[in-house]
Amino acid sequence: MAWVILAILVIAAFALVGIYNSLVQLRVRTDTAWSDIDVQLKRRHDLIPNLVETVKGYAAHEKSTFENVTQFRSQAMQATTPADKAVAENQLSGALKSLFAVAENYPQLQASQEFTQLQNSLTQTEDSIQYSRNGYNAAVRDLNATVQSFPANIMAGMFGFQQRQYFEAAAVDREPVEVKF
Repeated sequence: MAWVILAILVIAAFALVGIYNSLVQLRVRTDTAWSDIDVQLKRRHDLIPNLVETVKGYAAHEKSTFENVTQFRSQAMQATTPADKAVAENQLSGALKSLFAVAENYPQLQASQEFTQLQNSLTQTEDSIQYSRNGYNAAVRDLNATVQSFPANIMAGMFGFQQRQYFEAAAVDREPVEVKF
Protein backbone atom coordinates (compact mmCIF):
# COMPACT_ATOMS: atom_id res chain seq x y z
CA MET A 1 0.00 0.00 0.00
CA ALA A 2 2.79 2.43 0.92
CA TRP A 3 4.54 1.55 -2.35
CA VAL A 4 1.46 2.42 -4.36
CA ILE A 5 1.14 5.81 -2.66
CA LEU A 6 4.86 6.43 -3.13
CA ALA A 7 4.62 5.46 -6.81
CA ILE A 8 1.68 7.84 -7.33
CA LEU A 9 3.59 10.67 -5.64
CA VAL A 10 6.68 10.02 -7.77
CA ILE A 11 4.60 9.95 -10.96
CA ALA A 12 2.85 13.20 -9.93
CA ALA A 13 6.21 14.83 -9.17
CA PHE A 14 7.59 13.83 -12.59
CA ALA A 15 4.44 15.17 -14.26
CA LEU A 16 4.75 18.50 -12.46
CA VAL A 17 8.44 18.79 -13.36
CA GLY A 18 7.57 17.98 -16.97
CA ILE A 19 4.87 20.64 -17.08
CA TYR A 20 7.19 23.22 -15.52
CA ASN A 21 9.99 22.41 -17.97
CA SER A 22 7.54 22.64 -20.85
CA LEU A 23 6.45 26.11 -19.72
CA VAL A 24 10.08 27.23 -19.42
CA GLN A 25 10.89 25.95 -22.90
CA LEU A 26 7.88 27.76 -24.38
CA ARG A 27 8.81 31.00 -22.61
CA VAL A 28 12.39 30.77 -23.87
CA ARG A 29 11.20 30.02 -27.40
CA THR A 30 8.89 33.05 -27.25
CA ASP A 31 11.66 35.30 -25.92
CA THR A 32 14.02 34.10 -28.65
CA ALA A 33 11.41 34.72 -31.33
CA TRP A 34 10.83 38.23 -29.99
CA SER A 35 14.56 38.83 -30.08
CA ASP A 36 14.56 37.81 -33.76
CA ILE A 37 11.88 40.43 -34.48
CA ASP A 38 13.81 43.03 -32.53
CA VAL A 39 16.96 42.41 -34.60
CA GLN A 40 15.05 42.85 -37.86
CA LEU A 41 13.31 45.99 -36.60
CA LYS A 42 16.67 47.48 -35.59
CA ARG A 43 18.00 46.75 -39.06
CA ARG A 44 14.95 48.47 -40.53
CA HIS A 45 15.44 51.48 -38.25
CA ASP A 46 19.09 51.71 -39.30
CA LEU A 47 18.19 51.75 -43.01
CA ILE A 48 15.60 54.50 -42.75
CA PRO A 49 17.89 57.54 -42.15
CA ASN A 50 19.93 56.66 -45.25
CA LEU A 51 16.77 56.24 -47.28
CA VAL A 52 15.37 59.58 -46.09
CA GLU A 53 18.63 61.39 -46.85
CA THR A 54 18.75 59.89 -50.33
CA VAL A 55 15.20 60.96 -51.12
CA LYS A 56 15.79 64.40 -49.54
CA GLY A 57 18.50 65.05 -52.09
CA TYR A 58 15.93 64.81 -54.85
CA ALA A 59 12.76 66.04 -53.15
CA ALA A 60 13.77 68.66 -50.61
CA HIS A 61 10.32 70.31 -50.59
CA GLU A 62 8.62 67.17 -49.16
CA LYS A 63 9.49 68.21 -45.60
CA SER A 64 6.38 66.83 -43.85
CA THR A 65 6.96 63.36 -45.28
CA PHE A 66 10.53 63.30 -43.96
CA GLU A 67 9.43 64.59 -40.57
CA ASN A 68 6.75 61.88 -40.30
CA VAL A 69 9.20 59.13 -41.14
CA THR A 70 11.69 60.46 -38.60
CA GLN A 71 9.04 60.87 -35.90
CA PHE A 72 7.53 57.41 -36.38
CA ARG A 73 10.99 55.83 -36.50
CA SER A 74 11.79 57.42 -33.15
CA GLN A 75 8.50 56.20 -31.65
CA ALA A 76 9.10 52.69 -32.99
CA MET A 77 12.57 52.57 -31.47
CA GLN A 78 11.19 53.61 -28.06
CA ALA A 79 8.28 51.13 -27.99
CA THR A 80 8.85 48.17 -25.67
CA THR A 81 5.82 45.84 -25.60
CA PRO A 82 4.67 43.84 -28.62
CA ALA A 83 1.43 45.85 -28.74
CA ASP A 84 3.24 49.20 -28.60
CA LYS A 85 5.80 48.05 -31.15
CA ALA A 86 3.06 46.83 -33.48
CA VAL A 87 1.30 50.22 -33.38
CA ALA A 88 4.53 52.16 -33.83
CA GLU A 89 5.83 49.91 -36.61
CA ASN A 90 2.52 50.13 -38.44
CA GLN A 91 2.68 53.94 -38.31
CA LEU A 92 6.25 53.78 -39.58
CA SER A 93 5.19 51.50 -42.43
CA GLY A 94 2.56 54.05 -43.45
CA ALA A 95 5.12 56.84 -43.40
CA LEU A 96 7.50 54.76 -45.50
CA LYS A 97 4.74 54.16 -48.04
CA SER A 98 4.35 57.94 -48.29
CA LEU A 99 8.10 58.29 -48.74
CA PHE A 100 8.07 55.78 -51.59
CA ALA A 101 5.09 57.56 -53.12
CA VAL A 102 7.14 60.77 -53.12
CA ALA A 103 10.06 58.90 -54.67
CA GLU A 104 7.86 57.74 -57.54
CA ASN A 105 7.55 61.36 -58.66
CA TYR A 106 11.31 61.63 -59.27
CA PRO A 107 12.57 59.47 -62.14
CA GLN A 108 16.18 60.47 -61.40
CA LEU A 109 15.76 59.10 -57.88
CA GLN A 110 14.26 55.87 -59.19
CA ALA A 111 17.33 55.51 -61.42
CA SER A 112 19.73 56.13 -58.53
CA GLN A 113 21.72 53.03 -57.64
CA GLU A 114 21.94 54.06 -53.98
CA PHE A 115 18.16 54.46 -53.73
CA THR A 116 17.56 51.15 -55.48
CA GLN A 117 19.95 49.34 -53.11
CA LEU A 118 18.34 50.92 -50.05
CA GLN A 119 14.88 50.07 -51.35
CA ASN A 120 15.93 46.44 -51.97
CA SER A 121 17.50 46.21 -48.51
CA LEU A 122 14.34 47.55 -46.93
CA THR A 123 12.22 45.08 -48.90
CA GLN A 124 14.41 42.19 -47.73
CA THR A 125 14.20 43.46 -44.17
CA GLU A 126 10.40 43.71 -44.38
CA ASP A 127 10.32 40.08 -45.55
CA SER A 128 12.54 39.08 -42.64
CA ILE A 129 10.30 40.96 -40.21
CA GLN A 130 7.27 39.11 -41.56
CA TYR A 131 9.05 35.77 -41.24
CA SER A 132 10.15 36.61 -37.68
CA ARG A 133 6.64 37.80 -36.83
CA ASN A 134 5.23 34.46 -37.94
CA GLY A 135 7.75 32.59 -35.77
CA TYR A 136 7.04 34.79 -32.77
CA ASN A 137 3.27 34.47 -33.12
CA ALA A 138 3.57 30.68 -33.39
CA ALA A 139 5.65 30.60 -30.19
CA VAL A 140 3.12 32.88 -28.45
CA ARG A 141 0.26 30.65 -29.62
CA ASP A 142 1.97 27.58 -28.13
CA LEU A 143 2.79 29.34 -24.86
CA ASN A 144 -0.70 30.81 -24.50
CA ALA A 145 -2.36 27.46 -25.22
CA THR A 146 -0.22 25.74 -22.61
CA VAL A 147 -0.72 28.47 -20.00
CA GLN A 148 -4.50 28.12 -20.44
CA SER A 149 -4.60 24.30 -20.46
CA PHE A 150 -5.23 22.14 -17.42
CA PRO A 151 -3.15 21.17 -15.41
CA ALA A 152 -0.44 23.46 -16.81
CA ASN A 153 -2.55 26.51 -15.92
CA ILE A 154 -2.12 25.65 -12.24
CA MET A 155 1.66 25.47 -12.57
CA ALA A 156 1.69 28.62 -14.72
CA GLY A 157 -0.20 30.52 -12.05
CA MET A 158 2.06 29.24 -9.27
CA PHE A 159 5.27 30.21 -11.07
CA GLY A 160 4.15 33.43 -12.77
CA PHE A 161 3.99 32.25 -16.38
CA GLN A 162 1.69 34.58 -18.30
CA GLN A 163 0.18 34.79 -21.73
CA ARG A 164 1.97 36.97 -24.28
CA GLN A 165 0.58 39.36 -26.86
CA TYR A 166 0.76 38.62 -30.55
CA PHE A 167 2.75 40.95 -32.80
CA GLU A 168 0.02 41.78 -35.27
CA ALA A 169 0.04 43.48 -38.64
CA ALA A 170 -1.84 46.71 -39.16
CA ALA A 171 -5.47 46.46 -40.16
CA VAL A 172 -4.47 48.21 -43.42
CA ASP A 173 -2.07 45.34 -44.19
CA ARG A 174 -4.95 42.87 -43.89
CA GLU A 175 -7.14 44.65 -46.39
CA PRO A 176 -7.07 43.55 -50.03
CA VAL A 177 -4.88 45.59 -52.32
CA GLU A 178 -6.88 47.95 -54.51
CA VAL A 179 -5.83 47.88 -58.15
CA LYS A 180 -6.87 50.72 -60.46
CA PHE A 181 -6.38 50.93 -64.19
